[in-house]
Amino acid sequence: MQAEEYNRRGKELVDYITQYLSSIRERRVIPDVKPGYMKELLPDTAPSDAEDWESIFNDIEKVIMPGVVHWQSPHMHAYYPSLTSWPSMLGDMLADAINCVGFTWASSPACTELEMNMLDWLCKALGLPSFFLHHHPDSRGGGVLQSTVSESTLVALLAARKDKILQLRTELDQDVDDSVLNSRLVAYASDQAHSSVEKAGLISLVKIRFLPTDEQLSLRGDTLRQAIQEDRSRGLVPFMLCATLGSTGVCAFDNLSELGPVCSEEGVWLHVDAAYAGSAYVCPELRWSLEGIDFAHSFVFNPAKWMMVHFDCTAFWVKDKYKLQQTFTVDPVYLRHENSQAATDYMNWQIPLSRRFRSIKLWFVLRSFGLKNLQAHIRHGIEMAKLLESHIRSDTNFEVPAVRHLGLVVFSLKGGNDVTQELLRRLTRSGSMYLIPADIHNKRIIRFTVTSQFTTAEDILEDWSIISKTASALLAETQALNNADRPKSGRDEATGTEGNQQSDSGSRSEEREETAPGLDKAQVELWLDKAWNPTRRPMRSLSCSSEPLPYTYFGPMSGYDFEPKPSLKDATGGVPTPPTAGPDTVIEITKMPSNLLGRQVLKKLTKFYSVPSFCNQWVQCGRHQVCCPLKVSQTTQKHLTSTCRRTNCLSSSPVANTAPSPAPLEGATAPKLLN
Repeated sequence: MQAEEYNRRGKELVDYITQYLSSIRERRVIPDVKPGYMKELLPDTAPSDAEDWESIFNDIEKVIMPGVVHWQSPHMHAYYPSLTSWPSMLGDMLADAINCVGFTWASSPACTELEMNMLDWLCKALGLPSFFLHHHPDSRGGGVLQSTVSESTLVALLAARKDKILQLRTELDQDVDDSVLNSRLVAYASDQAHSSVEKAGLISLVKIRFLPTDEQLSLRGDTLRQAIQEDRSRGLVPFMLCATLGSTGVCAFDNLSELGPVCSEEGVWLHVDAAYAGSAYVCPELRWSLEGIDFAHSFVFNPAKWMMVHFDCTAFWVKDKYKLQQTFTVDPVYLRHENSQAATDYMNWQIPLSRRFRSIKLWFVLRSFGLKNLQAHIRHGIEMAKLLESHIRSDTNFEVPAVRHLGLVVFSLKGGNDVTQELLRRLTRSGSMYLIPADIHNKRIIRFTVTSQFTTAEDILEDWSIISKTASALLAETQALNNADRPKSGRDEATGTEGNQQSDSGSRSEEREETAPGLDKAQVELWLDKAWNPTRRPMRSLSCSSEPLPYTYFGPMSGYDFEPKPSLKDATGGVPTPPTAGPDTVIEITKMPSNLLGRQVLKKLTKFYSVPSFCNQWVQCGRHQVCCPLKVSQTTQKHLTSTCRRTNCLSSSPVANTAPSPAPLEGATAPKLLN
């Protein structure tokens, strides 16, 4: 393809894009395809000779569109918005043509300079503190565009970890390896936090403790303070809190005004995740949840969600850019330039080296819409959510289990989790709209997010009509089924059948589908029909990131021998305690039961008993592991200690052949880590 054909074909593609987005409400929101559908539509190998563009263009509708979820549809209500806009797409057209790799200022000055100014624009538009600004006389901070909020959370955690380890080093009078200090660190988030917080802990090999929320699903200051005190008493070092403004499940808000002072008093890095809600802060009346933001060390939100700047574009600010740079700075000679000391090199603000020219589309959007039109867009989405909420509350079959915030409404049927799940399944399989589930404690709910800027009141009323009619039909069928089963249920109760009494809600739902021909039985199983995810454990540990196993370790200090242990309790009902250990005494470590079998058990064994690249915390530090506490005597515990210095860590075996001397950290230095 040459320039002349590109010019012609480009106009054709722009026309296709315009027609696609203008008529998107006519398309089925969810594709009706199965995994592997595209294999039959494509050849096994790439073509040897060039194909004409006409053939390539025609395959868009044949190959691509049948498998597309139409995120811009006004009937797309799953997850949170992921919007684009005409000026945003034009911005990426230009950025793709320039195709710079802006890792340093010198590699593309305009890429760095525009990004710095756009982050300052956004900071002021959202009403964030001035210490996040690049261009302010009293600021040491600044902003950067990352790819995702998930990556930004990891970046914040790594920066907070580095900062805390450097602080601990200045307090210790001995040379202790960073891995030893890392094993003592613990971070916090609410039990409503995004899964990316947990993943950041897994990647960085630090513990993440998820704290309970109040009746409004908000994390409070007293809860955090108590958790910090508990962990300090265990010998852990609190170093970070990830507070959420607009949680994924129900758009709940942690209480920054209480959490901020606690973090300040305890020396804990406060990271604020406002991925979805951040766009709403362009409206001054929606900034009530920002009270306490002055205590934040970092803040992130996603213009790619609700601000019509298409993916990827995530705004991330830090209060002290030097703490970020000390975490990621590398200085090979080939990346140096004559302005290295004076300029901002964004490669030192992120994990990857290379970076795209993301700020052009942000610049185009802010200028093309202006803040007033962006505010109107946000307010319109909220009004559409209020419209749906009013109809849900007026229907006696439904309930709204959580307060509506912004553009997210959650609801459920009063009939219970089974019928709510079945309603969701039917709505999803119809293809008329896309909804996803969430849980509030043990209650299954359906999330309805107003996502598209094309959404009108007529679209909301159409969606509600489908929801209410589907629910009415489902409840009628369920009532008929219950009436038909009532005599049988009476006989079962008379004979004392335990299976029906003990079956959980999930199994009852499956049995109902199998025995009721009137129910809409799915031909293929959707992911949302599978077993509910178990409740997130309150602690993730660097040395135990998986579910504990139903195995007991029996063996001398030099080997392994695993045998199933059916019960945690002995004949007296108590937890058995291993005998006092001698030089060759068998050590017995009892762990929590699990229903894992076969290959899954082997994978869990490998994951649990494999030592990470640095010392395992409960072995090296001689302290009880928080995730999987060890039931061993004090004498036996001495054999689980080891020496870990900067140049010499544990071997691959979690138990050494001999009992080494205690690590320096266990002695005189330990109290200092508790401060």
